[in-house]
Amino acid sequence: MAEPRQRAAVLGRPVTHSLSPLLHRAAYAGLGLPDWTYDALDVGAEDVAPLLAGLGEEWRGFSVTMPCKRAAVDVADVVEPLPRLLQAANTLVRTDAGWRAENTDVTGVGMALQVAGVEQVDHAAILGAGGTAAAAAVALASLGAEQVDLVVRDPARAGDVRRVLDTLGVRTRVFPLDGARVDAPVVVSTVPVGGQPAVAALDWHSGQTVLDVLYAPWPTPLAERVTAAGGTVIGGLEVLFWQATVQVELMTGQSAPLGAMRAALDAR
Repeated sequence: MAEPRQRAAVLGRPVTHSLSPLLHRAAYAGLGLPDWTYDALDVGAEDVAPLLAGLGEEWRGFSVTMPCKRAAVDVADVVEPLPRLLQAANTLVRTDAGWRAENTDVTGVGMALQVAGVEQVDHAAILGAGGTAAAAAVALASLGAEQVDLVVRDPARAGDVRRVLDTLGVRTRVFPLDGARVDAPVVVSTVPVGGQPAVAALDWHSGQTVLDVLYAPWPTPLAERVTAAGGTVIGGLEVLFWQATVQVELMTGQSAPLGAMRAALDAR
């Protein structure tokens, strides 16, 4: 008798560019789970609640991207402490108690930095103030950061990230993007494609390690500028990879097949 199909997907708008299906399908193949499928569903934040309400038991989990991360927290039956702190979830997992909200973006950022050799941070900076910036704040704090500078186009928008850092006991300074001097040795940029020219124009220097969470198109203007200045650049594919490995484990209950997932990413 055939095993019942198990389903998962990424939720967001737009999602056509997402590499999550590539990674999760590679994981299922590597784990020998032919009954698992993974799709991309184009939905907005307002669609999350009615979508979940109408799903059958075959649906096991979702990766959640913008603009649905806050909605995922709001509709979940169980919210873990991390997404509650961030007010954003990038993962929903079906449990006996209902849908549980998780956030693996923090692991993604933290692992991307550690694999690149950044194991301890004292002073760091974050460019941008959205949900990914808040996840980066937790990751940097977990690596020991005692001071994090926030560089944002509009300082008034830094409230959520500052709240997270204050909760974690990390000193924070906020600077407007125009004319900012980023002197931290470790920097995480969460700035979207449209803001790349502005962050690339900042005064970068050798010795800095910059994680740019973008991965397409690559290299970004920021990555090119940091490299030209003699700094080290980490691309957003590393964040995507590591956050997906945790999602696979949460959804399937099995350890993620890192080799199979890495090979799929490299061969894309």
